[in-house]
Amino acid sequence: MYARRRRGYFLLMGGCVALFVSAWAVVRLWSVPVAVGMCVVAMVIPPVAAMVANRRGPDDRWWDDPSGDPQSDEWWDELDGRKRR
Repeated sequence: MYARRRRGYFLLMGGCVALFVSAWAVVRLWSVPVAVGMCVVAMVIPPVAAMVANRRGPDDRWWDDPSGDPQSDEWWDELDGRKRR
């Protein structure tokens, strides 16, 4: 799971860098508005990459899963107002 998320993140960020560099190294010579548009697209990619990298998989633990320590789980359940299972 982790390797797939990491690969997706690096692919997206690599695409972001490639868009930005090609926009100002090559595309601006023919069309500045297209280069600016490419940079706007590149600007949207990092938040999407962060969401991909931090997405919870079906086998991943989540923040409210029981930790395995009965005393700690009971304490957190009490704080959250949940009844103990």
